[in-house]
Amino acid sequence: MAGLTPDTPQPTNITVHARSRQLEVAFADGKTFLLPFELMRVYSPSAEVKGHGAGQEVLQTGKRLVDIVDLAPVGHYAIQPRFSDGHESGIFSWDYLYWLGTEQPRLWAEYEQRLQAAGASRDEELPSLKPAQGCGSGGCGH
Repeated sequence: MAGLTPDTPQPTNITVHARSRQLEVAFADGKTFLLPFELMRVYSPSAEVKGHGAGQEVLQTGKRLVDIVDLAPVGHYAIQPRFSDGHESGIFSWDYLYWLGTEQPRLWAEYEQRLQAAGASRDEELPSLKPAQGCGSGGCGH
């Protein structure tokens, strides 16, 4: 599991705020972070989002209104949220949650830049590839 370091403060409290769509995480060092569900979803540590190596990241779009519908503990080192869009493979270690909290302004800025570069939105999924218009059931004659 990436990002498990012995010097990362342990959480003392984790609260799901469904109405505001934020996860509140209080740490033993006195810091508390409000992590928007959307931020957690678009920066999920799963292979589905991060890929299997540098340059394989998948831009997540249309996640502004995503909810956390379940939150399961993973040992004594992480949580695994299940999001309302069905995503449930991300395991958020304590240090990953701490990193999301401390880097939140930079991460939002980078995410907005990537969306803009892709012509995408926080509100809509990227359009799926569709067959060319004007081709009937017999194909396009190619």
